Amino acid sequence: MLRTSNGPRIFVLGWTLSMICGLVLDFHHPHQLKAGLEGLNMELPDQPETLEQILVDCRDTLKYGVRTGHPRFFNQLSSGLDVVGLAGEWLTSTANSNMFTYEVSPVFVLMEEVLLKKMQNIVGWLEDEGDGIFCPGGTISNLYSILLARYHFYPEVKTRGMGALPQLALFTSEHSHYSLKKSAAVLGLGTDNMVMVKCDERGKMISAELEAAIVSTKKKGLVPIYVNATAGTTVYGAFDPLNDIADICHRHSLWMHVDAAWGGGLLISDRHRMKLQGIERAWSVTWNPHKMMGVPLQCSAILGLLKECNELGAEYLFQKDKHYDVSYDTGDKSIQCGRHVDAFKFWLMWKAKGSEGFEAQINKCLENAEYLYDQLQRRTDFKLVFDSKPEHCTVCFWYTPPSLRCLPAGPEKEAKLHQLAPWIKARMMEKGSAMVGYQPLGGKVNFFRCVLSNPATQQEDIDFLLDQIVQLGQYL
Repeated sequence: MLRTSNGPRIFVLGWTLSMICGLVLDFHHPHQLKAGLEGLNMELPDQPETLEQILVDCRDTLKYGVRTGHPRFFNQLSSGLDVVGLAGEWLTSTANSNMFTYEVSPVFVLMEEVLLKKMQNIVGWLEDEGDGIFCPGGTISNLYSILLARYHFYPEVKTRGMGALPQLALFTSEHSHYSLKKSAAVLGLGTDNMVMVKCDERGKMISAELEAAIVSTKKKGLVPIYVNATAGTTVYGAFDPLNDIADICHRHSLWMHVDAAWGGGLLISDRHRMKLQGIERAWSVTWNPHKMMGVPLQCSAILGLLKECNELGAEYLFQKDKHYDVSYDTGDKSIQCGRHVDAFKFWLMWKAKGSEGFEAQINKCLENAEYLYDQLQRRTDFKLVFDSKPEHCTVCFWYTPPSLRCLPAGPEKEAKLHQLAPWIKARMMEKGSAMVGYQPLGGKVNFFRCVLSNPATQQEDIDFLLDQIVQLGQYL
């Protein structure tokens, strides 16, 4: 607790209460915030400011920030505010430790090992089949997977570089995360060599199209090495047919990676883990506990054998003559040097909830998605992008106001419908009442994409969202 002349102020508690009973955000445009609202001053002074001013700055920062833990924040895949996870983040910052060697982070290194083994076991790997590390988000986890695949087939790339290799080809679905293409660019493989495989209407990779693409690429003289399968696509929440893809990878001797950043949490649910059937056949897996499991950002794991690919053995850190088991100096598995402690908050939450608690939390989010689906099905002013039940916690839909319902289907109606979602979202943000995403995809005009990954969300919050959309859009 901090005490000033005005008495005690506990900002985090106030922020938490505002999420329960207040706005999702107090929205202002960039030029307004930069101009200095109600004393908010972002300029950096030459002289130190008073403690009172520092506390005001903390208050204003939270006041104008987005409350991602609010039960009516449906905008991103990571949401919610877990008090135990928050406590874990505080303790991590208090320790201010690094994760490269056992000597500077003994307890955290062991906790990371416990978590990674637990996750590997849940995936379905044997104890000696896996390794892993926590890293800064799913994009970096996916980049690691391509690093691993390239090193596995061409270890000389580590010393001789890309000039010693043939032109490589990689495969992922057209609905996969953009980080796959970005990784191909960063690693010098080229975005043109990341082949985008066609999906069915529901957003799942078509396995026959994958095999055809592999054969076609070989005929062009490229060397296929890697396939990414997605378990929970970003927009539709679709799950690629993992067993079929594994069969193809086996036939063509390709590295199979599963990007389960969004869908990995479902592995903990007996009710839903069958959606990832076949993930145990992957050679590497991305899994983001900061999404479905509600761990505070950031918390992402890459599961796979990393050390030989990345180690360089810097002598000032990774000496072999230390008087303890140096196999716990895990930093050389990473392409980073300094690495934030992302494991402790996750470990602490698992202690507090148990596997059963995480399972109940995940099941509730899926139940919320089904509830929204059921509500939308019953109404004539909303239309689902898909008639089938959602596989995951994302539900996609359009709202049609009275003024558009009488228009015949065609370009004019499509154009007006395309403008509707951005307009309604903008008004919703200005009110601060809720946040929900939208986007076009595959020739479809803008639709709402509602993410239900916050266990604090109740059915009345979902009803409120639909009522808000109608209220803001019915007179357009």
